[in-house]
Amino acid sequence: MRVGIIDADLLYRPRQRFPNLACMKISGFYKREGHRTELIQDYKEIRRYDRLFLFKVFTDTYVPNEILQLENLTYGGTGFYYDKAPPLPEEMEHGMPDYELYQDYIQGKMQPGKSKAAYKFYTDYSIGFLTRGCFRQCEFCVNKNSKRSVPASPLEEFMDSSRKKLCFLDDNFLACREWERLLDSVLETGKRFQFRQGLDLRIMQESQMKKLFSGKLDDTVLFAFDDIRDRDVIERKLDLLNRAVPVHKRIKFYVLCGFDRAGLWKPDFWGQDIRDTLERARILMRYKCLAYIMRYEKCWQSPYRGMYITISRWCNQPAQYAKKSLREFAAEQGENSAACRYVQEFEKKHPELSEYLDMKYEEEASHGAVYGY
Repeated sequence: MRVGIIDADLLYRPRQRFPNLACMKISGFYKREGHRTELIQDYKEIRRYDRLFLFKVFTDTYVPNEILQLENLTYGGTGFYYDKAPPLPEEMEHGMPDYELYQDYIQGKMQPGKSKAAYKFYTDYSIGFLTRGCFRQCEFCVNKNSKRSVPASPLEEFMDSSRKKLCFLDDNFLACREWERLLDSVLETGKRFQFRQGLDLRIMQESQMKKLFSGKLDDTVLFAFDDIRDRDVIERKLDLLNRAVPVHKRIKFYVLCGFDRAGLWKPDFWGQDIRDTLERARILMRYKCLAYIMRYEKCWQSPYRGMYITISRWCNQPAQYAKKSLREFAAEQGENSAACRYVQEFEKKHPELSEYLDMKYEEEASHGAVYGY
């Protein structure tokens, strides 16, 4: 049987740089059953396959209706079902992913003399979940129906010994009671690793910090700072981290914006939300941490849509964030640029927030330098 695998995000998003784990697991299962599997790189190819599987992660990834109506197609993923996405069958979930699924795609993308770094997650990493679930039940999260973090897959289930790095997609790894046993299994490999979804700094204890940073952490350590009301605990834990371990890695925080916990998104919400977003960025600057802006979908409906775009472009490029203020970043795009206009219009409506437009990483960090960058 010829099985076609469709990573819908890859087809819709030209800059997609991360493989779909479900696609690789399905491919691995069918290969073990003796079937031929292929990654479909164009919807025009689908008539050649006996069975089709399509998955997507992002809700806004477009898939043609005529594709979804094919009788030999099975589709799934959070992009379709969000918090109600059905899990893979056990025999697929707990099998080795097919890390060769994307090989032809990558070979077609890589050009002689060009850096391979953009495709490192396809070529260098074993990917999986050590744990599943989270106790926080954040309304914006696909795990909002989960109540705890539990062990999911043993490392050997998805680790390819030929790949030099490990990437974990856990929802809240350190909330799992068995975190230490699981982390020990990672440390014993001697491989570099990262938690792609970020770790929950708010619950970290000194013993966890020491254990985590004793391993070969990847280039950037990821946490989350989703709510300005967490500022005290975030600052307290960053101070503890500084005392507990010598940190020589870049610390990056996912910073959620555009989510109104009251569920109203009234006009007066947006200015306050941008203020809270920039305040979190300033706090992180003071600890020499990077901010990575995560825009909730409602940002696209905001009267300050352009301002959200400009802030994310500034923060999400470390070279810009570390050297320029938001105002300088916008001005560098040109005095007639959209970025410059967005900043100027926002300042006219909210002159009380002008100081945030001029804050700079180096100056803020000098107020309380903690981590090397």
